[in-house]
Amino acid sequence: MSAGPQAAEAKPLRARNSAATRARIETEALRLFAEKGVDGATIRDISQAVGVADAALYRYYPSKEDIARDIFRRHYAALAKAIRNVGALGLPFRQTVGALVDLFCDLFDGEPNVFAFILLNQHAHLRYVDKDGNAVEELRAIMRAAHERGETSIAESDLAAAVALGAVLQPAVFKLYGRLPGPLRDRAAVLAVAAAAAVGAR
Repeated sequence: MSAGPQAAEAKPLRARNSAATRARIETEALRLFAEKGVDGATIRDISQAVGVADAALYRYYPSKEDIARDIFRRHYAALAKAIRNVGALGLPFRQTVGALVDLFCDLFDGEPNVFAFILLNQHAHLRYVDKDGNAVEELRAIMRAAHERGETSIAESDLAAAVALGAVLQPAVFKLYGRLPGPLRDRAAVLAVAAAAAVGAR
């Protein structure tokens, strides 16, 4: 016997409600993790921000650490894809650096919680990231290709990626702690010059 049209309609509605609740959990957890750190935020903080009971939150994630890991992997993979797309444009190296710096600045200014969370929690979660979703691997590939084309002086691609990132991420840390006022995007040109110089761009 058929369950009837009402039961059929209820299933998609429950699925939509479940997806909406999961999205709210991720949004509020990301905000709290960026503000307090993963260690400082509690399950109670997250559940109260979402407006659900602690037990209801556990239906979606078994632990706070699982929430953090899932959020990190998703956003870090999106960053990796964006970096890969810039590299695929085939621009001269200095233009590639400018496009990458624009990408980082736009992320920082447009989604500060995402940027802060990735920046401050990468060491705890990078071991769970697949190689295909690793932003540093994508940057390393760009550096290796640039050196092979004779556009940079640093042969070691990991070192080149590290020093280029340092030229951008350290100012971003200063911005997070209020030492640099205004949008990071306003300093994109200066950061691009610094990052290119750090790897000996020719």
